[in-house]
Amino acid sequence: MTASLKDLMAAANASVPKIDRQEAAAMIAGGNVLVIDVRDGLEIQTTGKIKGAKHIARGMLEFRADPDSPYYDQAFDRDKTVLLYCASGGRSALAGKTLQDLGYKDVRNLGGFKEWADGGGAVEKAA
Repeated sequence: MTASLKDLMAAANASVPKIDRQEAAAMIAGGNVLVIDVRDGLEIQTTGKIKGAKHIARGMLEFRADPDSPYYDQAFDRDKTVLLYCASGGRSALAGKTLQDLGYKDVRNLGGFKEWADGGGAVEKAA
């Protein structure tokens, strides 16, 4: 049976816990957390990103997260908690499921950037 986007989203949302801004802020303050913005570069140029977040566009995530990839980013560590976000939470849910499939155990979906920023979360503008 062929899966639809709806099926993929349901599986991702069932597998990757969704957290709110306050929980994410506490986790970030506690350390050992990698925050990843999976939005496109133009989105980040327009709005900025969560302070300290690493930008890895959704299309490059697997390449950056797999230690066997020539594009591996050493910021990835399977012992860290990974917090993902995008514009509304859809891409970050799918990205979280992908990271779980790659062996990352503690992956969370922060959802959308707007909720973070509107709630007073620290933001840094793109250079």
